Amino acid sequence: MIQVRTRTEIVALEGNGHLERVLWRDGTGAITSHDLRHVFLMTGAEASTGWLSDGVALDAKGFVKTGPDLTRDDLAAAQWPLERSPYLLETSRPGVFAVGDVRCGNVKRVASAVGEGSIAISFVHRVLAE
Repeated sequence: MIQVRTRTEIVALEGNGHLERVLWRDGTGAITSHDLRHVFLMTGAEASTGWLSDGVALDAKGFVKTGPDLTRDDLAAAQWPLERSPYLLETSRPGVFAVGDVRCGNVKRVASAVGEGSIAISFVHRVLAE
């Protein structure tokens, strides 16, 4: 059986050679122990980008807009200074890239974040060559 536990903090993983038990703190602060052999974590479902709001364009949920997700209005508001459009993972600020969970449209998986990081490096080299 799969249970989704929101607003829950894992405080300990226990076992001898494999996972046997998980202790977690729920929203009330109570810590309970549960016999489990598997845990799947979902992080990044909520953007913590409020501090970026004056720096780069964000979507309605607070995720960073990049490349084709940036509208003409986004680029005008950011005063995009270049003749070219932003690269695939480039934000509304030239040379500033976003990858992983913080980016709008991302699939919220570690493997995709790693892949996006690799792709972003090639774009960083392009920007540096400009």
